[in-house]
Amino acid sequence: MKIKLSEIAYARSGDKGDGSNVGIAAYTDAGYTFLKELLTPGRLKAHFKEICFGKVERYEMPNIRALNFILHDSLGGGGSESLKTDAQGKTHGLGLLYMEVEIDSLEGLKS
Repeated sequence: MKIKLSEIAYARSGDKGDGSNVGIAAYTDAGYTFLKELLTPGRLKAHFKEICFGKVERYEMPNIRALNFILHDSLGGGGSESLKTDAQGKTHGLGLLYMEVEIDSLEGLKS
């Protein structure tokens, strides 16, 4: 079956200079394990290919079942320098939650 990541996680995002900081946290331990396997820097780079022109870094935070990504060169200069509508990357977390993925079952992934 296909689901959006919003069914098993929540996200927050914001700016880090010219890069976007995107955090995603799973509702369950099983969901965190699933996200760790699924969300590689390469997968995020492909998902955000229209806006991310630099490298993608990933940081793991297992104590809060979260992954944090830095999307370098994704804000067109960032802050007041950028002409982008979302110069602070506030919508990037929502953009990640819209990612559709194939799964066998939702068992253990939802709270």
